[in-house]
Amino acid sequence: MQIRKLHTHEIPPFELLLLADPSQKLVEEYLRRGHCYIASLNDQIIGVYVLLPTRPDTVELVNVAIDEKNQGRGFGKQLVKHAIQIARELGFKTIEVGTGNSGVGQLALYQKCGFRITGVDRDFFVRHYDEEIFENGIQVVDMIRLSQDL
Repeated sequence: MQIRKLHTHEIPPFELLLLADPSQKLVEEYLRRGHCYIASLNDQIIGVYVLLPTRPDTVELVNVAIDEKNQGRGFGKQLVKHAIQIARELGFKTIEVGTGNSGVGQLALYQKCGFRITGVDRDFFVRHYDEEIFENGIQVVDMIRLSQDL
């Protein structure tokens, strides 16, 4: 798998971005402010993530997504590790990430990559999304916040 920054003239892979965040409006907003990276395998885009500067010395990893047929093969972990390395290279001191309360696999992945839970943004998905989101048979209501020092 090769990972590279999306060029300014390229169209972002919205089908993947919307896998991780169903709000087209929010995705477009943080694409304007962030740095989008894509992962390719055999010349096919299979993954994406965005690094979004949020505060001085802090960047948030948003929208980590791997296409469904390539999930469970370790590519997500490679994307997260790559994002951590890029954040270091860009001089950030802290990297943060948030995921839904029902994202058991995502919570495990982020912790395996060195993130620690720092808090819960209660009712985040109720406040920011018009339609209910369900994952693993659980309504996504709260945002679990994690971070790590770089």
